[in-house]
Amino acid sequence: MTDTTLSRPKAGGTALPVLGTISVCHLLNDLIQSLLPAIYPILKGGFDLSFAQIGLLTLTYQITASLLQPIIGLATDRRPAPYSLTIGMGASLVGLVTLAFAPNYAALLIGATLLGFGSSVFHPEASRIARLASGGAHGLAQSLFQVGGNAGSALGPLLAAYIILPRGQESLSWFALAALGGMALLTGIGRWYARSDHARPARRGAAVRHPGLTRGQVNRALAVLMVLILSKYVYLACLTSYYTFFLMERFAMAPDSAQLCLFVFLAAVAAGTIIGGPVGDRIGRKTVIWISILGILPFTLLLPHVGLTATVALSAVIGLALASAFPAIIVYAQELMPGRVGMVSGLFFGLAFGIGGMAAAGLGVLADWKGIGFVFQACSVVPLLGLFAALLPNVSPHKDS
Repeated sequence: MTDTTLSRPKAGGTALPVLGTISVCHLLNDLIQSLLPAIYPILKGGFDLSFAQIGLLTLTYQITASLLQPIIGLATDRRPAPYSLTIGMGASLVGLVTLAFAPNYAALLIGATLLGFGSSVFHPEASRIARLASGGAHGLAQSLFQVGGNAGSALGPLLAAYIILPRGQESLSWFALAALGGMALLTGIGRWYARSDHARPARRGAAVRHPGLTRGQVNRALAVLMVLILSKYVYLACLTSYYTFFLMERFAMAPDSAQLCLFVFLAAVAAGTIIGGPVGDRIGRKTVIWISILGILPFTLLLPHVGLTATVALSAVIGLALASAFPAIIVYAQELMPGRVGMVSGLFFGLAFGIGGMAAAGLGVLADWKGIGFVFQACSVVPLLGLFAALLPNVSPHKDS
C-alpha cells in the first residue's frame, strides 16, 4: 500500500478509505482469532481434551487479551504508536502457525497466548483509528469497524468446516497468508496515522471525562456498562464455544453441519453490528443498549426447548439483537471519557475478551458436570441484567478536540 492509497485526514470529514481499510483488517484479524474455537472439534478428538480443557484454552487466549488491552490503550493515549497494529498482526501470525503444528496441549496454550497478545494490540488502536476517521459519525464508524471483525468471526467456522476439518490441524497454517495481507494493509494505516495531527502525545490539561458529568457519575455509568458487557458476553461465550456441541448432542448433527449453523448465528451477529452504531447515532445509544440486551430475553428462554429449525432461527434473532449493543456501548463509553479513547476501547474490548474467557472456562466445567443442555438453560436468564441500562445517564456527544 502506497502513501497515496489512503487520503489524508480531513477535519470534519469522514475518511471512508481509512474506515474501509481498518474494517478489512478487523475482518482478517478476527477471522484468524475465530479459527481457534472453530477447530475445537479437531483439537478435542486429536488431543483427547475434556470440555474443561477446551474452556481453559479459551480462557488462556482471552485473558491474555483482556489484561493487556486497557494497558496498551492507555499507553498509546499518552504516546501514539502508529505501527503497533502491524506488530500485533505479526504476533497473531506466529500464534496461528504455532497452533497449526502444536504437538501437545502446552503448545496449544502457547499459540492461544500469542493470538491473545495480537488481539490485545490490535483492538484499542484500531478502534481509535476508526474514531479519528469518523468525521463525527462515531456510531457509524464504530459499526463499520466492528462489522469487519464480526464478519471475520463468522467466516472462521465456515472456512474451518470446508478447509480445516477435512484436511486436519496443519491446514490452519494456510491462513498465515491472511495475516501477511493484514500486516501490509496495517502498514499503510500506520503511514496515514503517523502523518496525521493525532499521532502525537495528548496535550496536558485535555479533558479526560465528559464535561457535563461528575467523576462519580462517570464511574457509576462505567460500572453499569461493565454489567451489561457481562450479560452480553456470558451468553455469547455459551453460543460461540458450545453451540456446535449443543446441536451435535441435541439433534445428532454432523460437525460440519453444526459449523454451518454456527456460521448463521455469527453472520447475524455481523448484521446486528451494522445496525447498532447508526441507530445509536439517531435515537440515542442508551435506547439501543436497553432494547438489544433485555429484548432478547424471550428468545433465549425459548431456544433450549424448540426444534432444529426454530433453534437456528432464534439464534439468528438473538445474535442480530445482542450484537447491536456493542457499538453503542463502546461509543457511549468513549463519550464518557473523551480524553481516554484508547484506554476505554481497550478496557471494554478487553473486558469482553476476559468475560468471554472466564465464562467459557466456567461453562465448560458446568457442561462436564451437568451437560450442554443444562448450560443453555442456565444462560437463558442472563439477559435479565439488561435492566441495569435504566441507570445510565443521558449523555450528549462530546466533540473531540
